Amino acid sequence: MNSRPSQHQPNPLRRVRIWYTFVLCIIAVFAVRLFYLQVIKHNFYQKLALESQLKVYEIPAQRGVIEAHDGNQTLPIVLNEPLYTLFADPKFIKDSRHSSEEVQKTIGGNASEYEKKMKADSRYQILAKKLSKEQKQKLNDLKLKGVGTREESYRTYPQGELASQLLGFVDDEGQGKYGVEQALQDNLKGTPGQLKAITDASGVPLAANKDNVVTESQPGKKVVLTIDISLQQQLQDILKAGMDNVKSKSGSALIMDPYTGAVKAMANFPTYNPANFSSVTDQSLFTNAAVSSPLEVGSVMKPFTMAAALNQKVVNMNTTYSDPSRWTIDNHTITNIEEDGGPGTKSIADILQLSLNTGATWLLMQMGGGEVNEKARTNWYDYMYNHYRFGQTTGIEQGYESEGTVPDPVNGFGLNIQFANTSFGQGMTATPLQMGAALSAIINGGTYYRPRLLDELIDKNGTTEKKSPEVIKNGVVSSEVSGNIRSLMQYIVEKNIHPAFRTGYIVGGKTGTAQIANPAGGYYDNKFNGMYIGFVGGDKPQYVIVVRINEPQGVKYAGSGAAQPVFINLVNMLINSSGVTHKR
Repeated sequence: MNSRPSQHQPNPLRRVRIWYTFVLCIIAVFAVRLFYLQVIKHNFYQKLALESQLKVYEIPAQRGVIEAHDGNQTLPIVLNEPLYTLFADPKFIKDSRHSSEEVQKTIGGNASEYEKKMKADSRYQILAKKLSKEQKQKLNDLKLKGVGTREESYRTYPQGELASQLLGFVDDEGQGKYGVEQALQDNLKGTPGQLKAITDASGVPLAANKDNVVTESQPGKKVVLTIDISLQQQLQDILKAGMDNVKSKSGSALIMDPYTGAVKAMANFPTYNPANFSSVTDQSLFTNAAVSSPLEVGSVMKPFTMAAALNQKVVNMNTTYSDPSRWTIDNHTITNIEEDGGPGTKSIADILQLSLNTGATWLLMQMGGGEVNEKARTNWYDYMYNHYRFGQTTGIEQGYESEGTVPDPVNGFGLNIQFANTSFGQGMTATPLQMGAALSAIINGGTYYRPRLLDELIDKNGTTEKKSPEVIKNGVVSSEVSGNIRSLMQYIVEKNIHPAFRTGYIVGGKTGTAQIANPAGGYYDNKFNGMYIGFVGGDKPQYVIVVRINEPQGVKYAGSGAAQPVFINLVNMLINSSGVTHKR
């Protein structure tokens, strides 16, 4: 009997075909996947692969240097010094304890703090700043993976404390703070560059890699100031000596050109060393008090009241009046100092030479038709605010300039006595800089120039942008009134200092002694600030000088006893060593 093959017997050829088809499908899946990864998603996965090695570095811009005049040349007073920042990239650090201990052994500091930063969830941690070149080399010799250094510029001050509050400083984030550094931040800072670098396994940039993208940094502009280094140093020395003589703890002084607004020297005490700004605990030392600390100026306001009255033609140089030696306004009594000579007929010159509060009040009355009223207040406010520009900033290149205060002539209480007080420098405030700029305007023929410290800007190519004098207002007073004020202020010096003081030169000035306001109300009976404003020149004023001495001790009048001696010494210095021309 013949047997048939079973229908379920495996077919070897069919099995091979099935396996062959299965393998082809697997190969096809891999091929599609590889095509997807290598072609369609190529850019995505390339970027993902580079993320662990691609780092972005900022290339700091070189900050512009600051120079000042020294005779016919300029010298740097702020430079850049290369120091080094130590940083860590935690991604590349395998043994943070070992690395932190090695860093601590090399530069000191706290190893546990280093270790904490080396474990941080970040790609960039700053471990230390301002390391020397020697420290940087020792750290590099350790060859610690994920730890590196980079060069950065820090400000250095070859002239030490010279003009420190005028200059300001640069903080650890590269931001200018106070003074010129803050005011001219946009000019000085430059533009940082950018480096996108492939790193090696230690996080060190491979500078030669073709994938690097570099944007070059642009250095900041060089700043040349109007300041004269020699004048600045002598001003500081004379101011400090004058303060010490009267046991004053603080004061300010400045010298400026009345025909351009250029400040030649400006100083304050106490001061600080900008190279060590981080160690200063009293932040008030950072401010330039000559532009940021207004005060009630006292009798140095009287030449301005006189100029306003003369310019409005309510008085003239030959005017006399009967001075009662006291006025009662709004139930308040205005009196003079003991040396006023008592009641009697007084001249225009007497008001300034004897420093008569009643005389200044009488001038204000003339602005109102014979009494202190709204007309007088409004006219006097117009001169204080719009002509002399008190109550508003000057725009000088300084951080934190103060505008001072001028009362509203219409709204408020006790306005008549308040404005009577302003006629002799109480009840309003101004900075020494504002006083210097306004005095310049009333003695130079009537032009208000914006006070300035910037003389030139120079870019990396050597292109120079010269800062020209900026006229803010013409016609502050007439040229005739300007000449009258010069003569009156010269008369004050002749009568109160010496008739032959610096024969052959014109020297004019005015003292001011102001009571210090009590925060609880009113004024202290035994606390005063002293001021002196004046000018010196040959055929015309060449320099305007403003001196402020706070709370001097052992003098009867703060203006004449404390500020005036500093003014005299500054005049002598300017004539002897700073090119004041002799009258022809």
